[in-house]
Amino acid sequence: MTQKIDEEALAEAYNRALALEKAGKVDEAVKAYEEVLALDPDDHGGAAVRIASMGRGETPDRAPEAYVTTLFDQQADAFEEILVEQLEYSVPMLVRQRLQALSLGPFGNFLDLGCGTGLTGGALSDMTETRTGVDLSENMVEIAHEKEIYDSLYVAEAVDYLEDNDDGPFDLVTATDVLPYLGALEPLFFAAAETMSPGGLFVFSSETLTDAAFAGRPFMVGPHQRFAHSEAYVRARLDATGFDLVDLTEITVRLEEGQPIPGHLVIAKLRG
Repeated sequence: MTQKIDEEALAEAYNRALALEKAGKVDEAVKAYEEVLALDPDDHGGAAVRIASMGRGETPDRAPEAYVTTLFDQQADAFEEILVEQLEYSVPMLVRQRLQALSLGPFGNFLDLGCGTGLTGGALSDMTETRTGVDLSENMVEIAHEKEIYDSLYVAEAVDYLEDNDDGPFDLVTATDVLPYLGALEPLFFAAAETMSPGGLFVFSSETLTDAAFAGRPFMVGPHQRFAHSEAYVRARLDATGFDLVDLTEITVRLEEGQPIPGHLVIAKLRG
């Protein structure tokens, strides 16, 4: 049975935690976020990643599904204006430009994981024959549906879809702005490999930090509650899951509070 949430108590605890975090009172903020988690174990507000972003507790393997769904359902209507106009997010066009520069494509069966409102699908529409989009946010998928970019659209978590779908094999799989909500990459990479054609391309973006910030860790939650991955970890996990690296480009993923967020655009090929 689903636990009934005391919304008033939850809002009070969450707002108190945010205020304490903003004031730099880390220990008190962590305790307040732990109260939030006790009230809402599914973690719609992302308390676990906020605790991790302050360098406390164990780093989760991924952002809570309830948090990601809530976040993007709430942002859907203003998503493109915020992401493209305010945060200068241009990864979908960078994917297109990089594929063209390397003379890769056209592609037949294309899967867009974390498709959102269809930015990547739209950027690659003339380079792909059949397009499938998957996103956790129903509101995002509804907007993508209105654009008539995709042949099929699903409201699902990426790995769940990959493990259960009957739409493959795919010869191009993209995951733009998906890794910032994942810590451990093995589940995604393994599942993608299982649903791809030999020689197919897996293209994704990731955010990163300095070696000093990682301090030997393969991934961590950064200061903006998004996962960052070390280049060495990304390379190692690709190799271990059956991919050969085709191209890794340093990019600015987006702006955050006016500052560029560094990352990588990765193109990998599934071994035959």
